[in-house]
Amino acid sequence: MNPATPQQIRPATRRPRAGAARAALTAVAAMVIALVSPGHASAVDPAVLGGGSGIVLGARAACTLTTIGYDNEGRLVGLTAGHCTMPGVPVQAEQAPWAGPVGTVVVVDRVDDYAVIEFDRERVVPLRSVGGTVIDDVGGPPAPGTIVCKNGRTSGHGCGVVWDQNEWWFRNQVCSQPGDSGGPVTVGDRLVGMNVGHVGVTVFDMTVFDQACQNPNVALHDPAVATQIGKVLDDIDRTGGPGAGFEPF
Repeated sequence: MNPATPQQIRPATRRPRAGAARAALTAVAAMVIALVSPGHASAVDPAVLGGGSGIVLGARAACTLTTIGYDNEGRLVGLTAGHCTMPGVPVQAEQAPWAGPVGTVVVVDRVDDYAVIEFDRERVVPLRSVGGTVIDDVGGPPAPGTIVCKNGRTSGHGCGVVWDQNEWWFRNQVCSQPGDSGGPVTVGDRLVGMNVGHVGVTVFDMTVFDQACQNPNVALHDPAVATQIGKVLDDIDRTGGPGAGFEPF
């Protein structure tokens, strides 16, 4: 299986000239004074996040949030693919860089490829709907022939037919590109899977077709692989801790 690995984000390396740097420092100092002076608000606008939102994990990796909601301890938590991150990594909202770190990765399962993020409830506004995806509940595994839809921070929203399934995952004909890992897979308004990558077509253990998706509007590409979300949630419940008893927002 070829995972939809996190898209790499290169930090800026250009340095400002001395005059520009002094001007910038002066401006920052003025802003700090203004913020701490009486009568000025210092709160930062919260980030808005839901299933399908782009998230930045650490300094370099960008993946997709599967879903967001509350666990049985009232913590605001979310899910993404395990290969995107490591425990303790700070998480930012890709579309709200001004908010800074809004959560932390607290659980990573490399075997079953999922991660749990605990969000700061003061810095995140949860959403049910993002870019064509609505998540109101969790559904069972989709049968072959079912049309499912995926939302990813790279390729966006798209739908395709389910090819097959096994105990933990199912293959489906949606576009999976780098950065889409963790993206929600839905049937209607029910979350049924987490996108984790794509895989070539094999016959008698021989690869007969291996073409990664280049354009979401062109259906001729490898099938995507999604983890069954019910299995992920069952595993989190079994181990306990952050995310146990998860319910979508």
